[in-house]
Amino acid sequence: MKKIAVFPGSFDPFTKGHFDVVERAARLFDEVVVAIGINSNKQRYFPIEYMIPKIQEAFRDIPQVRVDTYQTLTANYAKSIGAHYLVRGLRNTTDFEYENTIAQVNTYQWNELETIFLITDPKLAYISSSIVRELHRNGADVKDFLPYAL
Repeated sequence: MKKIAVFPGSFDPFTKGHFDVVERAARLFDEVVVAIGINSNKQRYFPIEYMIPKIQEAFRDIPQVRVDTYQTLTANYAKSIGAHYLVRGLRNTTDFEYENTIAQVNTYQWNELETIFLITDPKLAYISSSIVRELHRNGADVKDFLPYAL
């Protein structure tokens, strides 16, 4: 059976921290799906239509990574594509507290779903999408935080 993992998130934007997690997950799984969740109640800074090709570009040399979007519960999406694993990156204990609760809910939703936590590279742990958005919004150069050119 093919081992498929989903790396879900809003990825607004997709950072080098995200890239690091997916790159390492690609060594563990046959396929990793970077799944951009569509939340109609949230206003994005970078449109999904802009982010998809940027993320694809970042993984052009890693063929087992693909990009998709979804608009349902993460567990339901994973089940619909035959993925039995979710991959999440952890930067700190605050991330763990939040992600642990979500992992438990996802397993409750579908008991065949396992969440795999990968610890973020310490050199990248300070990077967050919200910080990158704020820097970009205020005219700062964010190229060092992204695995693609804006």
